[in-house]
Amino acid sequence: MSERYQGGCFCGAVQVEVVGKPEAMGYCHCDSCRHWSAGPVNAFTLWKPDAVRITQGEEALESFEKTPASRRRWCRRCGGHVLTEHPGMGLVDVYAALLPDLAFAPQLHVHYQEAVLRIPDGLPKMKDVPAELGGSGEVLEE
Repeated sequence: MSERYQGGCFCGAVQVEVVGKPEAMGYCHCDSCRHWSAGPVNAFTLWKPDAVRITQGEEALESFEKTPASRRRWCRRCGGHVLTEHPGMGLVDVYAALLPDLAFAPQLHVHYQEAVLRIPDGLPKMKDVPAELGGSGEVLEE
């Protein structure tokens, strides 16, 4: 049986379920994610779109696209962030904090050249994103 993880927005009006294992987990340091999350770094879990399902409150979801690379979605009732769709990568980021039962095991840092908080944890520090996702694949010094 596949693993299932559930979570929701801040008020609980929007509920999301993911099935299986994430494609990747890590930290994003890009300016957009930092502003969106209101923090110095954003913890992500990336899933194939067919592994992600809104189980409640889809009508309460709003969205915003600063660029075609990311469609950010949040609950209009509480403002709680739910996920970001990355159509060019074919992945959906369900924020790690929304999935309390998923053992968060980060594998890398992306957009580390934009970091405002250095995290010396031994994980790869990507200049942007891995080459297979359209980035340079360049790894920076920790």
